Amino acid sequence: MKPLTRKDFLKVGAALPLALQSLSLRAAQKPKSATPPKRVMFICNSLGFYEPNFFPQTRGDLSSSQYLAGMKTKDKMTVFQNLFHPGMETSNHDSEKSFLTGVPRPEAANFTNTISLDQILARHMGGDTRFPFLPLSIYDRGWGCSWNSRGVAIPTLYEETKIFDKLFGKEDLQAKRQQILDDQQVVRSLYRDLKQLKRSGGNGAKIDSYRTVIAELEAKLEHEKFWLDTKKPQVPNTLSEDQEYAFSTKVRNLLELSKLAFQTDSTRVITFSMDWIYGAIKVPGATGGWHTLSHHAGNSEKLDKLVRIELDLLKRLNQFLSDLDSIPEGNGTLLDHTTVVIGSNFGDSSDHTCNNLPTIVAGGGYRHQAHTVLEKPTPLCNLYLELLHKFNIDQGQFGSGKMDMGLLKT
Repeated sequence: MKPLTRKDFLKVGAALPLALQSLSLRAAQKPKSATPPKRVMFICNSLGFYEPNFFPQTRGDLSSSQYLAGMKTKDKMTVFQNLFHPGMETSNHDSEKSFLTGVPRPEAANFTNTISLDQILARHMGGDTRFPFLPLSIYDRGWGCSWNSRGVAIPTLYEETKIFDKLFGKEDLQAKRQQILDDQQVVRSLYRDLKQLKRSGGNGAKIDSYRTVIAELEAKLEHEKFWLDTKKPQVPNTLSEDQEYAFSTKVRNLLELSKLAFQTDSTRVITFSMDWIYGAIKVPGATGGWHTLSHHAGNSEKLDKLVRIELDLLKRLNQFLSDLDSIPEGNGTLLDHTTVVIGSNFGDSSDHTCNNLPTIVAGGGYRHQAHTVLEKPTPLCNLYLELLHKFNIDQGQFGSGKMDMGLLKT
């Protein structure tokens, strides 16, 4: 396969996650608020959680959940039950593509995604930080949870050391300035292509696509130039190098990086795709293929190993939420100003069903209800629409969500 040139790379949108208008001007002109900023993180466990162990056995009581009883921040969490994405009946693992968009039938040959929830939020609040958003994942498969305004998958960040250097490492200013100059040349080249396309009577959709790409790249360059001479925060490297349980370490480190990014206000929007990987993984008490074990079909031996993997994941999430809650900020904690949504595209990965999706909303300063059971199957996008409203984004609908149900109490 012929490698992409820098121009082609940018033109297809691989490096252009979203259009942000006048980012540097917003960051420069907006006075620093005494009130801590709002932040948001979306975490997708693409293989879900074993339902009998996840949802509370007693309605409203998180301590009756085998998985959630030990959570240290139970008073700052709400588990939602009976949420789903319509149109996923035959989507299988492709349903993950729609986790933050809700677009139905992602398995279809003509599937076109839309902008993901995190990107709408990043447009609204990402311009005030060095990194408008961070798209994290466990490994590189070319896509994660985030999709730009043209429905193009946004490449993820997955190497912990490189992410730490990106956030806090010393910038090679000469190389960065050269990259900006090179990308400015790409912009000029794209303008020439656009002019030629207009002369030749190119179709309107292609012309609009060029315009969007150019606008995105110009906004990105403006943002990068603004932050070029601003020193990055100095923080100690707290990443673990424990390789006995490499999978657990990876999850722990990506969550640690998320905490540090929020704590230093390096970003306010993060996605974390806990995408399943091929081959065996090792956690305390179990070794096996995560994907294979998730398709347990009720086999007790497989279930025992799967439960240990999921308990290990929840141990890491528990520590992450607890860490956020231990950091004072304003009149509360970092968790009080950070909405963390933990969920999945699968209700039951063993039979590929996408109903009754496991969903947790933690932090954000809401008056949490511990456990909310919807009376009938309800589009998850209703909750997403409400989140947009909570972040002061006036939007009438999002995906299949057409109603703000008041699920998050303030």
